[in-house]
Amino acid sequence: MRVRLGYVAIALNLPKVTSSSSVTFTNYNKISNEEEKLDKLKKVTLSNLDDLMKILQYNVEHDIHFYRITSTLVPLGTHPEVMWNYRSIFKKDFKYLGDFIKLNNLRVDTHPNEFNVINSIREDVVENTIRNLWAHIHLFEDMSYENGKMVLHVGSSQGGRKNAMERFIRNFKSLPKDISERVILENDDKTFTAQEVLRICKEVNAPMVFDVHHHLCNNQGEAVETFLEDIFHTWDKEVYPPKVHFSSPKEGDRDRKHHDYINSYDFMKFIEDCKRINRDIDVMIEAKGKDQAMFKLIDELREKAEYTWIDGTSFEV
Repeated sequence: MRVRLGYVAIALNLPKVTSSSSVTFTNYNKISNEEEKLDKLKKVTLSNLDDLMKILQYNVEHDIHFYRITSTLVPLGTHPEVMWNYRSIFKKDFKYLGDFIKLNNLRVDTHPNEFNVINSIREDVVENTIRNLWAHIHLFEDMSYENGKMVLHVGSSQGGRKNAMERFIRNFKSLPKDISERVILENDDKTFTAQEVLRICKEVNAPMVFDVHHHLCNNQGEAVETFLEDIFHTWDKEVYPPKVHFSSPKEGDRDRKHHDYINSYDFMKFIEDCKRINRDIDVMIEAKGKDQAMFKLIDELREKAEYTWIDGTSFEV
């Protein structure tokens, strides 16, 4: 079983580098000249794209094969009162990023924020969600990155969990194929358990991301080993191996807040649960310490675990 480790968005080992600089709509509106408004958006976007390339280069230099791109790469890119033509302006930049990703065999994905709710009872929220999801699809398209996926939660529980799950399934099946085939679903820490999300994934034929921390916070007493293999099977037709999210609670087992770092003993215990399935996995580290937390975990694993290291961030069990 091969395990690859990755991290989310920000490389803390690269000071003053961020691909998430933003322009608020309020500040955008304070600019009276339309040309200056566009110049502001272009300047911030170009900085984000340049810094994303620096992060990707850093990842390659440190054997990091697995990475989540920020969802705020393009400021106000989906705002209904802005909707500027960033795709054509930065067409070459997106292609350059995509070429680099493919040349170095990187796995990248995105995670639209919590305001994207496919099963909302409000039609305007669902419409806004679809508009936002198209932006992620366009990013993958503009990079010519066919294997890009975006992580979503099931969302709202309004009207009761059973009705909410049925509403999600119904709305999901009505999505354009270009969107639905890019979605991977994740269990959350408050509402929909891993078992419930797994049932939805089987119904809509979507891969499932298992979040270990969320399961600790939100479960019905079921042990991981009773459903983990079924979750991994939702990836059977995918190019990449199953994806897992791993973080450690900040205070106490059921604390939903993420710790700065990873509890290496808990991580090794989870790897033992996976070992009996004997299937390659990619594990996204979601600690607040980002890449630094990942490297700290690696240092501890090298001391404590008898893994065979393939490179700087990948090992075999």
